[in-house]
Amino acid sequence: MGRWICCLCSRVADPLMLLLVLALSCNPSTAATASPSVPHIKPSYSFGRTFLGLDKCNACIGTSICKKFFKEEIRFDTWLSSHLKLPPSYLLSYSGNYTDDAKSWRLVDITRLTSKYQHDRADKRICTSLLKTKTCSLERALRRTQRFQKWLRAKRLTPDLVQGLSSPMLRCPSQRLLDRIVRRYAEVPDAGSIYMDHLTDRDKLRLLYTLSVNSHPILLQIFPDVEGWPFPRYLGSCGRLVVSASTRPLRDFYGAAPEVAADLALQLLAVLRSMGTNDLNYFLYFTHVDAGTFGVFSTGHLFIRDASTLGVIDKEEGSQLIDGQQEYKDIFSCLTVDCQSAFVSCDSIREKHSLVMVCQELLPKLLAGKFPPPVQGRIDSFLQRCSGGLSDDQGANEAMAELAGILRPLRSCDSRFAYRYPDCRYSDKY
Repeated sequence: MGRWICCLCSRVADPLMLLLVLALSCNPSTAATASPSVPHIKPSYSFGRTFLGLDKCNACIGTSICKKFFKEEIRFDTWLSSHLKLPPSYLLSYSGNYTDDAKSWRLVDITRLTSKYQHDRADKRICTSLLKTKTCSLERALRRTQRFQKWLRAKRLTPDLVQGLSSPMLRCPSQRLLDRIVRRYAEVPDAGSIYMDHLTDRDKLRLLYTLSVNSHPILLQIFPDVEGWPFPRYLGSCGRLVVSASTRPLRDFYGAAPEVAADLALQLLAVLRSMGTNDLNYFLYFTHVDAGTFGVFSTGHLFIRDASTLGVIDKEEGSQLIDGQQEYKDIFSCLTVDCQSAFVSCDSIREKHSLVMVCQELLPKLLAGKFPPPVQGRIDSFLQRCSGGLSDDQGANEAMAELAGILRPLRSCDSRFAYRYPDCRYSDKY
């Protein structure tokens, strides 16, 4: 029958009819079986190099997690909707989902190191400053700079190679800190070496670009959470997007119950204490704090959510970059900030510096009006004194111990605080 219809097809004049008859009948196997149901076609997520920032590489952060994006093992929350559209590219951060086995998913933060507008303005500045054109190859332009040529020849990352960069982390660099950056740089295969032999020219440009734009991902890499540092886990980068473990910003907890607010304030003090006293003898301090600087995991554990405003002083080696050298400026000094921005002297930073900022900006909003009058009065009195800079004879540790002594009896031990429950039932530490 199928053969007879195929013969008949040759006599059909209308081409459309011919195609229809052929499609339905010329294959004997399909004629003998029922028509299968239309297979479900899995939606395809199209990124585009521009959204990820891959079109700007190697003037970008890295590519270590790109495969996760393209294999759909990292999904934006908007992908869970019926429209399956990518979020707007102008946002600074996105909530996403991450998987290693396509079965279990965990929340992640997907962030840009600066806004797309600032990135675009910086890209334009590179072209107009270095090549006198409106558009250019960013990589070619940056490769021609005197600073990058020095990086290409260098065997080791030294203070003179980072002088004048705007990152607070590099305002008072020691050789020990710079060696740690090279040894822990996660966008290249781990060589465990302080020498840059395992970094290609492309790797060196990406590291320099990251340090010039925002040192947040570098701090997450060199002070990882698995070693007890108060940062979310760094998962990787793709183009100009960085992926890390998800936290809710502290601002979401300003209206929390008194026992939650007391717990978060105590954790905040513990983080500040660890920044000044740790086994590696690094002193970390803030140059600015706001409601998004700290974040809280689903377990109730508080971490530093945004490390971009953190400075680092090596208490073991001290700074190997004198203040006069900090005034050196080039295109890498101006990618995200005004080239005229003044540097803070390394000698002017005190251990109470970060505590005073937190007392001014965060603790009043977290603790205001939460407790019975006698206790609230003691808290408000301390915060007023702390916001004024504390007295000369009271150090940061003594001040933090004073506030912790007021807050400790106010927190509770229950399942809302998963990071310390049920341990708190059997330990005097809590």
